[in-house]
Amino acid sequence: MDHKDTASAPARLRLRVTAAAESKLRAGHPWLFSDSIREQNRPGTLGELGVVYDRKDRFLAIGLFDPESPIRMRILHAGPPVQLDPAWWRARLLSAKQRREGLFDSQTNGFRWISGESDGLPGLVIDRYGSTLVLKLYSGSWLPWLANLIPQVTEIFTPERIVLRLSRNIQDLAATCGLAEGKILYGPDLGGAVLFLETGIHFEAEVLRGQKTGFFLDQRENRRWVESIAQGKRVLNAFSFSGGFSLYAARGGAASVTDLDISAHALASAARNVHLNQTDPRIAGCPREAVQADVFEWLSQAGPSGFDLVILDPPSLAKRETERTGAIQAYRRLARLGWQQLAPGGVLVSASCSAHVETEEFYQAVCQGVQEAGSGTAEILHRTGHPPDHPIGFAEADYLKCISLRRPLRKVS
Repeated sequence: MDHKDTASAPARLRLRVTAAAESKLRAGHPWLFSDSIREQNRPGTLGELGVVYDRKDRFLAIGLFDPESPIRMRILHAGPPVQLDPAWWRARLLSAKQRREGLFDSQTNGFRWISGESDGLPGLVIDRYGSTLVLKLYSGSWLPWLANLIPQVTEIFTPERIVLRLSRNIQDLAATCGLAEGKILYGPDLGGAVLFLETGIHFEAEVLRGQKTGFFLDQRENRRWVESIAQGKRVLNAFSFSGGFSLYAARGGAASVTDLDISAHALASAARNVHLNQTDPRIAGCPREAVQADVFEWLSQAGPSGFDLVILDPPSLAKRETERTGAIQAYRRLARLGWQQLAPGGVLVSASCSAHVETEEFYQAVCQGVQEAGSGTAEILHRTGHPPDHPIGFAEADYLKCISLRRPLRKVS
C-alpha cells in the first residue's frame, strides 16, 4: 500500500521536531502537532507518508501527513525503519483482529474491530454491526489511502458491506475526493438501519447517519452490569438515546422502565428496539414509559419519584478543553438531581464520555453532587472504564468512565 517511487517523484517528506516531541514519539505518542515541527524539507500533501528524523539524523517515526490539521502527522510506526508495504498493513489489521479473539460469542456481533490510535491506525475506526462494517475517519490524511485499504479490510474481516462515516471537520475535504458521509465503499446498498446482536438482545444501528458509527458500543459492559442488578427495580434511564440500558434492565427483571430524552428521534429508536425483542417475555412484559424532555429541566422540576435505579449517560459535555470546567459542574449537578430521584437503597449509575474531564475529576464531581443531595453516605458499588474492544493506547484515548453508588436505606444523622 506504499506509494510507488518514480524518477519524477519528489524526495521523501522529511521532518525534524522539537526535543519534547522526539521524547513523546519515542514513548509511543501517535500525534505530531504542527507547532512541534522545526524543520521540513518541502511542503507535504494530504495523506503523504512523512518520515521524522531525530537530532542525530536517525529514523524516528513514519506517519500520515495532513497539511491543514493541527495534528500535522498521525504516526503509524516509531522505532527502527520499516517498509510500509502491503504485508505491513495486513499485519497491522490482523493484529487488531487477533486482539479481540475470544471476547465475543455468537450472541454478540456488534463490537469494535479497529480502535484508531490504540490499534496503531490513528484517526481510523472500524465497528462491526452484524455483517456490516462502519469505517469512520477522523483525519483527512486517510482519504488517499482508502482505495488500497478497503481490499485488505474485506479480505481480513469478510463483511457484506462497508459504510464510510466522516467526522464533520473533514466532510468538505472528502467531497473533493468524491467521498461523502454514509457512502457504501463495498457491498450492496443499504436503505436504513442494520440489525445486530449484543448479549442476545437485538438492536438497530443507524450506520448511515446515526451518532458515532450508529450505536454506542462502548457502554456494553455497563449495560450488562445494569442487567445484573435490575431485578424488581423501577428504572429511570436519562439520556436514554436508543434504549440500550433500558432493554438490559427489562431483561434483568426491572419492575418498570422510564426512558427520558430530549430527542423524539431517539425515543422512537428505543421503541423500535423494544419491538425487536418482543419474543423475550421479560422485555415484552416490562412496563415502559417514554418522556421527551430536557433531562436537566425534568430532573429539576420533578418531585421525588422513588426510582430504584437511575442511569445518567449524557453525551459528551466537554468537546474541547475550554468546556471542561462547565462540564465538571454539570456532572456534579446531574448527580445531585439524579440522587434526589432515588428511593432509599436505590442505585445511581453515572457515566461520562468526555475525554477532557479526567477520571478522578469525574468521580469527584459525582460524589460531591451526591453529598450535596444530603441523604447520608453513599456506598460506591462499581467503577469502570473502557471495554476490551476499546483499548487505551495513550492518555488522550481514555475518555469513558462510569461510577455506581447506592443510597443508604435511611439517613444516618
